[in-house]
Amino acid sequence: MEQENIIELEECPICRGDGMLMHEGGWNVQVECAECGSHTVYLEYENEQERITAEKGVASLWNMGKVIRSSRGE
Repeated sequence: MEQENIIELEECPICRGDGMLMHEGGWNVQVECAECGSHTVYLEYENEQERITAEKGVASLWNMGKVIRSSRGE
């Protein structure tokens, strides 16, 4: 992986757990906390360049603390 494409994620703004980039079906990506399940919105992509842009976008939202948190059972 090229140095410019490395995505750095801060700790979860809710619980300080690890954030992970999560792709679904090869067409969208979001960041999700491995501990509490908080997550960003997802961003869609259609090709490799859009995927990189979407990953950077959700990482930026995560690092700013713009996350969705659901209670158990929701």
